[in-house]
Amino acid sequence: MNSLYDFIVKPVGDKYSNTIKVGDKDLVVNTKIENWKFVNRIAEVVQVPLAFKSVISKGDEVVIHQNVFRTFYDMRGEKKKSRSFLKDDLHLCALDQIYLCKSNGVWRTLNDRCFISPIKEKDNLKGDKERSLVGILKYSNSSLEALGINPGDVVGFKPNGEWEFLVDGERLYCMKSNDIVIKYERKGDEEKYNPSWAQSG
Repeated sequence: MNSLYDFIVKPVGDKYSNTIKVGDKDLVVNTKIENWKFVNRIAEVVQVPLAFKSVISKGDEVVIHQNVFRTFYDMRGEKKKSRSFLKDDLHLCALDQIYLCKSNGVWRTLNDRCFISPIKEKDNLKGDKERSLVGILKYSNSSLEALGINPGDVVGFKPNGEWEFLVDGERLYCMKSNDIVIKYERKGDEEKYNPSWAQSG
């Protein structure tokens, strides 16, 4: 079974990530299907489209849009599957709904997406654990690299353009290239902010 224009994917694990490990216990962090933050966004590619070729192959792991596996209630209060639902655990996923692809153990971004690691706030007077709108570029793309912005660089980004993802136990922000507005000189004391709950998922 192949689709003409969409990838066929299935979730890696459950469709929702509702629990985290705390020591040897499972802690339930979500009980509602409405909250998009807990939708699983890690998928395995079951089939690739027939109409075009891409760098994504069958069996690759991909990071996708939250609405692919999402369940919701309609206006009548009836539970509905995502419009991407195909059958069983299989879903259709458009190319522009895929942000990151893991092939041969290496993650690569797609299109104009990039991923940023948040960093710790050093100023104790601010009361925030995470520095606002600044992070370390984790996964880049060709358009940023053409501008001399490479993985490991400290960058500033626009507000409200970042979307939180968990990738290999690390909390990252996904955004578009044009959300990156400045490259800072690296001081060497920047420390990634990855809360313990992210590492337990």
